[in-house]
Amino acid sequence: MKHFFSIIGGMGTIATESYVRLINHRVKINKDQDYLNYILVNDAQIPDRTAYIKDHSKPNFFYDLKEDVLGQAKLNPDFFVMPCNTAHYFYDDLAALTDVPFLHMMRIAVHKFVEDFPKEEKIGLIATEGSIYDHLYVDELKRVGKKAELGGSEIQPMVNELIYTDIKEKGIVDHDLYHKILQTMHDKYGCNVILLGCTELSLAQEKAPDHPYNVIDPQSIIADVSIELALKIRNGMDPKEATKKYMYK
Repeated sequence: MKHFFSIIGGMGTIATESYVRLINHRVKINKDQDYLNYILVNDAQIPDRTAYIKDHSKPNFFYDLKEDVLGQAKLNPDFFVMPCNTAHYFYDDLAALTDVPFLHMMRIAVHKFVEDFPKEEKIGLIATEGSIYDHLYVDELKRVGKKAELGGSEIQPMVNELIYTDIKEKGIVDHDLYHKILQTMHDKYGCNVILLGCTELSLAQEKAPDHPYNVIDPQSIIADVSIELALKIRNGMDPKEATKKYMYK
């Protein structure tokens, strides 16, 4: 197969399925051959990311990801994409394993926020406890001179219920709960824009987009970027040249 990219997924599987569905349905097609070429590694056995980030005595998820990246690197994909926000805890270590361009979903999303909402000084952040605990998005926002609003103590339990109880355990999206979280961040904490810092939250946005709030959805953004890059490379652009604009430092 020529000109393909590798997806490091399975964190979780339903969220990865959402990313794949987005790239399949957003690319413009007239025939089968217009779809994108990709290899999906749906490694559902990768240990829980938040558990390790909060407690290093828990299984370290880096080694599973390392094995997946090295295995795919042997096939020489045009670029890597990893549709899991919390797994970017090990982004630098994973990207160092290969010369293949490795997109940073979180960084790309933050720059999209700056481009689309240049006058906003802060963004509401809802995410896994792992991402919050290790300041993954907070640090990325600081890089570009913006602040993250995390809301009060009532926010994280609602987010956890939506991510873990509803989506990961039951495979459903509670529309009302998702909208309540967005409304609370907007009305109570003054967030004109809300960042969906977990791909399960991106799935909630896909399934329940009927709300009036501005969101930055990293999975939706990386899906569009994946399509853009894959088509440029298919049309003859060098992969490193094509991805250069998104390799933010």
